[in-house]
Amino acid sequence: MPEDARLARIAAVNAHKAGRHDEALQAYASYLAQHPSDAGIWTNLGALYRTLGQHEMGKIAQERAYGLAPEDNGVRNNYANILSDTGGYEKSIELRKASLGEDPNHLMHHAMIGRCYRGMGDYQAAIDYLTPKVAEFPDEYEIKLQLAFAQLGAGQYGAAFRSYDARWESDELAMPQVPFPKWEEGMSVKGKTLLVLPEQGFGDMVLLARFIPLVAAKGAKIRLIAKKPLLRLLDGIEGVEWIGPQVSTEDPVDLWLNLMDLPKIVYGADEAGGVPPPTRLNIPDEATARAKGFTAHHGRSFKVGVVWSGSATYKGNTFRSFTHREFLPMAAIPNVQLFSLYKGPFLEAYHKDGSNALMIDTASTDRDFADAAATMQEMDLIFTSDTATAHIAGSLGVPTWVMLHWDAFWVYRHAGETTKWYPSMRLFRQETPQDWASAFDAATAALVEKAKTHG
Repeated sequence: MPEDARLARIAAVNAHKAGRHDEALQAYASYLAQHPSDAGIWTNLGALYRTLGQHEMGKIAQERAYGLAPEDNGVRNNYANILSDTGGYEKSIELRKASLGEDPNHLMHHAMIGRCYRGMGDYQAAIDYLTPKVAEFPDEYEIKLQLAFAQLGAGQYGAAFRSYDARWESDELAMPQVPFPKWEEGMSVKGKTLLVLPEQGFGDMVLLARFIPLVAAKGAKIRLIAKKPLLRLLDGIEGVEWIGPQVSTEDPVDLWLNLMDLPKIVYGADEAGGVPPPTRLNIPDEATARAKGFTAHHGRSFKVGVVWSGSATYKGNTFRSFTHREFLPMAAIPNVQLFSLYKGPFLEAYHKDGSNALMIDTASTDRDFADAAATMQEMDLIFTSDTATAHIAGSLGVPTWVMLHWDAFWVYRHAGETTKWYPSMRLFRQETPQDWASAFDAATAALVEKAKTHG
């Protein structure tokens, strides 16, 4: 390799390693234009695309790398990763098994094989594969986590929430430091005051709060810590004696536990169990009065509240979300008025292209989720991506349509138009990975028919 090419290659790789992503992208592009047979740089570029959320571009780059060096283990592993991301599960499993044949110590492949089976909707295959691996490799938390997700999809809730304890073994979560004893499995909660701490997203909080009344029914008194955006919405829900944003050493607490440990008190270790009804949320009268102001001039219209993205910081948001423009064809349906319920960083594009004239902005001035929920109740239909909006609307019992990507959250499973976790929901799914067009075509046709029957 000529010296100038060697130096250009080194500079591109160093920029990538240093996190100078824009510089690395341009350096890789310049280098590959002159040296298109360098599998190592193609796979590096693919990995960088993946880091930046450009998964389809990453897949193309990895396919080129694999075509050039199919026996290279690093190339093969990177290709398997992007295939897992983009729904190429069968090929990903094939590659991972080949890699394990050469290097059986690369244990993450076991977890990802299980994840691929789950992504295919074959929960039992995932469980059958992962269960013995957990016993064989007890220190590999990712194997346990993937088992938990497969068990959740299969409805094996008692086992699943216990397997999910492995989340605390990862570097992504830190166990809270609380000045009280922690509840551990087997401890009686009768006559005890439990402090329940939030964890993960706002939607998870709304979803799992349904277990609080069942734990209270076992004789526990519940004190609930909630982040400020949820305080008014969860204030006064069944089973909670006190709710607030923080804990004090002076609080009358016997034991504390995390929100996602509540199901372990309700479900036995080997119990599938029924699904408790959704949390009955609190909407202040003042929030309701505010919400009615948004719809006062649209009383005869079929009012549809729309949301196109969840939290932009969530690592899976790229796959579960879409742009506001996917809803625009629905604005042409006779008698339909769209209202934006979205609040977040993607509002700028919505305002910039003038979409707010066709989808009335109600959420940018929301103070919290109680305001959002009040607006939802004024809608005839909520139409949303898989985000906290879906959990709140489902808990309210408002008719809710949820747009799901091919590898949906366990509550929605991988097939079917309904979920027992939220009876008021209808689910629309991508027919193939990353194919939002099929899901929106089906939903738009259904909305045309629903609007016709609106009185």
